[in-house]
Amino acid sequence: MAWSKLKKLPGALLPWYEASKRDLPWRKTKDPYPVWLSEIMLQQTRVEAVKSYFHRFLQEIPDIPALASCDDGLLHKLWEGLGYYSRVRNLKKAAQAVVTEHNGVFPREYAAVRALPGIGDYTAGAICSICYDMPTPAVDGNVLRVITRLTEDATPIDQPAFKNRVREELAAVYPARAGDFTQALMELGATVCGPNRKPECESCPCRGFCGGCLHGTAEKYPVRPEKKGRKLEEMTVFILSCDGSCALRKRESTGLLAGLWEFPHVPGKLETGDALAALEAMGIRPRELKRTVDKKHIFTHIEWNMRGYYLEVAEPNGDMVWLTPEEVRKEAALPTAFRQFWEQDAP
Repeated sequence: MAWSKLKKLPGALLPWYEASKRDLPWRKTKDPYPVWLSEIMLQQTRVEAVKSYFHRFLQEIPDIPALASCDDGLLHKLWEGLGYYSRVRNLKKAAQAVVTEHNGVFPREYAAVRALPGIGDYTAGAICSICYDMPTPAVDGNVLRVITRLTEDATPIDQPAFKNRVREELAAVYPARAGDFTQALMELGATVCGPNRKPECESCPCRGFCGGCLHGTAEKYPVRPEKKGRKLEEMTVFILSCDGSCALRKRESTGLLAGLWEFPHVPGKLETGDALAALEAMGIRPRELKRTVDKKHIFTHIEWNMRGYYLEVAEPNGDMVWLTPEEVRKEAALPTAFRQFWEQDAP
């Protein structure tokens, strides 16, 4: 009985969405390239943070062929600060697949869209419904929150079978305005029924038939699995300057933060004497220790606790690249974990 309530969603959500939707730049088009780009950027990232990145990215890389042939350095620089850099690497791989396998035209079939690198069920559903008005639900955490509260379903939302059921049940009630319906569900789950706060049931278009609203149980849902603790890693980071230049190096081409720039570092949070000895082992001769700063950065499954040493050195030695501040700003994509040392306390 509870799942039959989904039939009421289009009638409730479409007028509400038309009147209440946020003015977002990627909603002004049905061109699959900017819609696809926005969906990838919005994964794990706040809407307000994405807006400026979205405009800048499209100005530099206006279409799929340009993305397919884009220099990796520029690509990483345009993504700098957004995190989860595998997203942008997969964007380029997918663009190359569109060029080579689809003559540069983004595919219109769900299976072909789903087969592109970096595109899963959610992103494929979003693109096909928003751009082509196909009844392909885009089920993410926001949509699962709405549906579990509506139906008062306590199934843990990490179960793939449950997500598949939500997708199938929604597909069965999709209206002709599929794209608007997909975005209305997204909008409701991001705003009125948003994460990490009390739901605004009094202003919800579904309040007349939502079980969570009617029974006062909305905040019990969704049911989530218990989170595993993050792995803790410590490191000592060296922010080295010499004659106005700063030392950077590139990370390996695989693994965490692959192919991005970093400040040289060693494992462990070293005391000053051990830190200076580690530098000398790299072939660097310290001349002046300016300051020491402790910072941390949290990834999904790892937490880095870092001690940064700011030093003036005698010569630009070592297996590193020495760049001016302007070159760093324009050319070197520093992930947030390391960029926090640069932005706040640059030498």
